Amino acid sequence: MKLWIVRHATPLIESGVCYGALDVAADAPLTLQSARALAQTLPVQCKVWASPLQRCMQLANALSDLRPELEPQTDARLREMDFGSWEGVAWDAMPLAAMQVWTDDFGAHRFGGVESANEVLARVAELWDAARQHPEENQVWITHAGVARAALLLSQGVRAVERASQWPKDAPGYGECSMISCD
Repeated sequence: MKLWIVRHATPLIESGVCYGALDVAADAPLTLQSARALAQTLPVQCKVWASPLQRCMQLANALSDLRPELEPQTDARLREMDFGSWEGVAWDAMPLAAMQVWTDDFGAHRFGGVESANEVLARVAELWDAARQHPEENQVWITHAGVARAALLLSQGVRAVERASQWPKDAPGYGECSMISCD
C-alpha cells in the first residue's frame, strides 16, 4: 500500500501565527495549482481522505473537480493539532516559560490545554492502522504538517514521543505531497 500525504496550500493567515485547529481558508489559486499537480501524480485508483478543516477541503474538492473518481471523505483524525488557548496567537508572542514546559514534556503536555503530541499521534495511528487493513488500496490523506509528521513516525514504528527532538522537523511544504510505503 502506498500512502500520499498531501499538505493543504498556503493558509490565509498572517505568517508566524499559531493556527492548528483554526478553520482558516487557503489561497485559492495556489490550491488549484496544487490540485492540478496532484491530479497528474496520483494513480488511477486511490481512496482520498481529508481533514474537515476548510484549507484541506478546498484542495480535496479541487482535486475531485479535476478527477471525479477521487471523491474525498472527511476524517477528523486528519485535523491538525489543537493548540487551545494559543490558537490565533503569534508564536513569538507566547511566553518562553509556556514553550519551555511544552518542550520539557513534549509528548504528554497539552500545549494550550487541549491536545498533546502523543494524543495527535494516537489518533493518526488509528487511521494508519485502519488503512493498513486494506493493503491493496492506495490512499491519499489531504491534511496538515503535524499529521504528516505523525505519519512519518508511524512509518518508522514510533507510537509515542517523549522529547521534542523526536518529532520530525520535515513535512511536505504547502500544497506538496510525500509518499510513504505502508508495508
